[in-house]
Amino acid sequence: MHSFDYTFLVNGSVPMRLLNTATAIGELRVQGKHRSERYPALMEPLEAIARVQSIKTSNAIEGIITTDERIAELASGTTAPLDHDEQEITGYRDALDYIHRYYRELVVSERTAIELHRMILSYVPNAKIGYKTTDNVIADRDESGKYHVRFRPTSALDTPEDMEQLMLAYAIAHDDARVNKLLLIACFILDFLCIHPFSDGNGRVSRLLSLLLLYQEGYDVGKYVSFEKQINDHKAWYYESLRESSQGWQENQSDYTPFMENFLAMLLGCYQEFDSRFLLVGDRPATKRERVEHAVQESFFPLAKKDLIKLLPDISPSTIESVLGALVKEGKAKKVGTFRNARYVPANDSR
Repeated sequence: MHSFDYTFLVNGSVPMRLLNTATAIGELRVQGKHRSERYPALMEPLEAIARVQSIKTSNAIEGIITTDERIAELASGTTAPLDHDEQEITGYRDALDYIHRYYRELVVSERTAIELHRMILSYVPNAKIGYKTTDNVIADRDESGKYHVRFRPTSALDTPEDMEQLMLAYAIAHDDARVNKLLLIACFILDFLCIHPFSDGNGRVSRLLSLLLLYQEGYDVGKYVSFEKQINDHKAWYYESLRESSQGWQENQSDYTPFMENFLAMLLGCYQEFDSRFLLVGDRPATKRERVEHAVQESFFPLAKKDLIKLLPDISPSTIESVLGALVKEGKAKKVGTFRNARYVPANDSR
């Protein structure tokens, strides 16, 4: 049986590169907090966009999908779910909103984990809520279509005890001022995934718990840039880090490092994307035109209109198109290619 012990986080066993990354994220947290407090009106559209992206991508990671139009309608609460996938998407919406609203008051506990599980499946008829009652496995499928067991999580019989031990170990380590809280959160999430306490929904609950724990420590960038989207955009790396760190877990011989590295990289990516969306000119926020122009001028590769739409989701496609046309006309940018192949580079670019 696995022993939940996070003392290795203070005994010099953590690679220095992870500590350096955690320190860098801490500095970005301070900068982000300053911006959100000083320019609250600019945060509202970013928060709305990130919320929809989180609802969409956390479910997409599990193969739960619908159209972007339906995602927007479900996120706004203006429509009821039409099928099983939409029921699960709507449940995630409610759980995400619950965390955004109450993260300061919530306690990290078995009860909280089970409540999040209940919420994500609350629209699904006859869903199995709470801890699993039968053993589950994590399997991979090879090219021939044959399944292979990759990992055997905690048994159904031992799940309540393991979850209790997990929560106690986290609370004890959290009270230790020497423990880096970002690394602790990553280890907690890895252990939760290895227990795999529910018959369904473990991945989604793990991402909700990630946001809850990060918000409670002041790392609230997930409100403005979707943490779940970062994971989905790098899904192969996420699953590989989970595979590497889960090896030998039951025998207490696993290495948390790959998963911690991935977790920190996803969070760092959120802060870097937030920074790219929040350009200051002097002491004021940049206009939409200035942000589009800055993106074109600073990019290392030609940008298509669709690239800019993804990079600047709070700016409408029509505004981006209008700004690009003006930049070309004014000689500040150059258009390379035509129609769907059109890309934009700085005017002095040699391409």
